[in-house]
Amino acid sequence: MEDARDLAERTARSERKRRDSFGMFDGYDSCSEESTTSSSSEDSEEDVVPSIPASLPIIKNNGQVYTYPDGKAGMATCEMCGMVGVRDAFYSKTKRFCSVSCSRSYSSNSKKASILARLQGKPPTKKAKVLQKQPLMAKLAAYAQYQASQQNQAKSKSVVPVESFDWGRYICNSNTVGAPVSCFKHAPMGTCWGDIEEGVRIEVPNSDTNLSTKVYWIAEIIKLAGFKALLRYEGFDNDTSKDFWCNLCIPEVHPVGWCASSNKPLVPPKSIQHKYSNWKAFLVKRLTGAKTLPSDFNAKVRENMQFPFKKLMRVEVVDKNYLCRTRVALVEQVIGGRLRLVYEDDGLDDFWCHMYSPLIHNIGWSRSIGHRFKRSDVTKKSEGQVDAPAQLFQKVKDVDPSEEWFKDGMKLEAIDPLNLSAICVATVKKVLADGYLMIGVDGSEAIDGSDWFCYHGMSPSIFPVGFCEINNIELTPPKGYTKLPFKWFDYLRETCSIAAPVKLFNKEVPNHGFRIGMKLEAVDLMEPRLVCVATVTRIVHRLLRIHFDGWEDEYDQWVDCESPDLYPVGWCQLTGYQLQPPASQSSRDMPLSVPKQKKKTPQYKGQKKKRKIPVGRRPFSQSGRRRSSFSGDEEQSPPSYHVHGPARPRTHLHLIHKSESLLRMKEDMADLDEFTFTQGTSDQESNGSGSYYIKQEP
Repeated sequence: MEDARDLAERTARSERKRRDSFGMFDGYDSCSEESTTSSSSEDSEEDVVPSIPASLPIIKNNGQVYTYPDGKAGMATCEMCGMVGVRDAFYSKTKRFCSVSCSRSYSSNSKKASILARLQGKPPTKKAKVLQKQPLMAKLAAYAQYQASQQNQAKSKSVVPVESFDWGRYICNSNTVGAPVSCFKHAPMGTCWGDIEEGVRIEVPNSDTNLSTKVYWIAEIIKLAGFKALLRYEGFDNDTSKDFWCNLCIPEVHPVGWCASSNKPLVPPKSIQHKYSNWKAFLVKRLTGAKTLPSDFNAKVRENMQFPFKKLMRVEVVDKNYLCRTRVALVEQVIGGRLRLVYEDDGLDDFWCHMYSPLIHNIGWSRSIGHRFKRSDVTKKSEGQVDAPAQLFQKVKDVDPSEEWFKDGMKLEAIDPLNLSAICVATVKKVLADGYLMIGVDGSEAIDGSDWFCYHGMSPSIFPVGFCEINNIELTPPKGYTKLPFKWFDYLRETCSIAAPVKLFNKEVPNHGFRIGMKLEAVDLMEPRLVCVATVTRIVHRLLRIHFDGWEDEYDQWVDCESPDLYPVGWCQLTGYQLQPPASQSSRDMPLSVPKQKKKTPQYKGQKKKRKIPVGRRPFSQSGRRRSSFSGDEEQSPPSYHVHGPARPRTHLHLIHKSESLLRMKEDMADLDEFTFTQGTSDQESNGSGSYYIKQEP
């Protein structure tokens, strides 16, 4: 029995000798590449690390204890051979030796001879079992050869494409912060980001090395911006020279302990190799009590990158040429949860939206609620086409038909879907089933109702009368209304209409976590195939004012805090989507000498602001007006999306407007004094909910 135990102990010790619990090479207690022996007896004393009790966990996160790969906690050094390993795996109650052999050798007369041989660099005696020190570079070279052979056998995996826009430099230069991932519940990892914060330690590839193979080192998160993190290798302390930005969701980022469990080498950066003589003791001391990523972090990222919508699924989506109706469309492409839809009866006309967008529904939705629907000329499904299951679509709140609800003719305030920078005076035109409403902007309704749009009664895009006045937001009055400034009390009396009761509106304000000045990636809803660098410039309850960096304020958009068209910094890199950088100086100064053309039937487009000093202009149509589109490019479908290509700059060539456009555009009003949004007490930076009221006047 004792011989069997000795054999098992020797086998376990041979496995532990090659690599310690941090995945470092055995004998790597000196960073000097020329060193072939233990430097001194002082280094041996440092290996013991007596100040760290055996019961102290190395890494903690959310109360969960992260231990070494073998499930044990604490470190110990063999007093015979000097090997550093997991304390609980050592021999005897005192945990002084790594094996029975070392315990017996220590008590024999060979101790002095063994130690002397180790100090002199001589081979140890067979009986002593002293850990043999090998030249570091020889070990690394051998391991590099082994790694190269392994990599030749395995297929190379695809990695996250590197975006052309440098978010890290942009954030550092502007001294701003990125919105946390937890603000975006619809984004990958949005609901399971946890307590990832500054100070968390991770294992990442070591780029500061001359080795030909991939090696790793531990880094600390210095700053977070969405999925992006500013990292600093352990050992650099306050030295920022080697700091670098990294997307935490790429496959090369791992929790501490991954290298040991995956048989990967931990090698200090060459710039600080000589800073410490005992890197093992340094890591134990530095990492004790620190946090790391959850052990299943990479698995969760892969799971979150799976999306239920598949190519050729059929859905009902708003007709971007006539907002009052829906059409059948096919899923053509899925990128990061965003869908490129192609209308079934027009394979060249497409539409981009998120899978949780309120603009898409399951087949049969329009008929079930009484919404207008354009029948497709296609009479039979093609091979592979299937109706998307109803459970894939975003659910809305159930409405109790027995309770008080909206009625036709009620007045309210609504975000204009054709001009998302404006909140307009609007009217409930028709009440549909399941809580849906058809709404029209006052002063711009077409006789046939073709410019009505559908919002749910609980939509965060509609507000009770007086909302803009209370929160110091400019309300766009009806076209042709001359009694300015606009007063709701007078308007309701003049039109013999009533305001929708305040209690019918959605007043829930979630603790969204957004703050003014936060950076993010946002869809330009006037051109929804584009995801742009953006900033939160104002917060009113759950409503966010999104500014597209480099462009004029007139292109800002009001967006709900839970909109699926907002994403964390680094989302485009993670999903392979193309990010549109801020407008460059050259594009901002581009002359726009385009002749104006008048339309036959003028229609309302919302209040127009006076021109500012050029800060950045978006493309203009041939008619000279700003392109207003609810859903994207009406005249030309976006080209096939190139994931790895450079970001497409916004130029007027991309958005030229055809004179035959089918979209019922709204015309500009006469120039009025430009209004500005000022930050006041109404800005709900603390996410508190405010009250709504109608200001009564005699």
